[in-house]
Amino acid sequence: MEIDPTSLNSWLNDSTRKNPVLIDCREVEEHAICKIENSELIPLNELAASIENTDYNSNDDIVVYCHHGIRSLHAVQYMRAKGFNKALSLSGGIERWASEIDQTIPRY
Repeated sequence: MEIDPTSLNSWLNDSTRKNPVLIDCREVEEHAICKIENSELIPLNELAASIENTDYNSNDDIVVYCHHGIRSLHAVQYMRAKGFNKALSLSGGIERWASEIDQTIPRY
């Protein structure tokens, strides 16, 4: 149910694969500090309603992230229970992404 930052980065840079949908499940204030490029903000407390009202379907590759990977893991568990079986959580969240992949991202 998780993907590590190196694997996600490779996926995003692989021109032979369609990029996953990136969902940031942090709060608006956190998203304003930093984010992964091309991600969509859907705070965890809005996820249930938002997922029902989007164009996402159960066949979409979706990667959810938060600050440290805890909230995103809860989001992915919920999404998988709703049939989004390809949903993954970014292990270690944006904190690990900033440490291992993009050191220009502000850390908090």
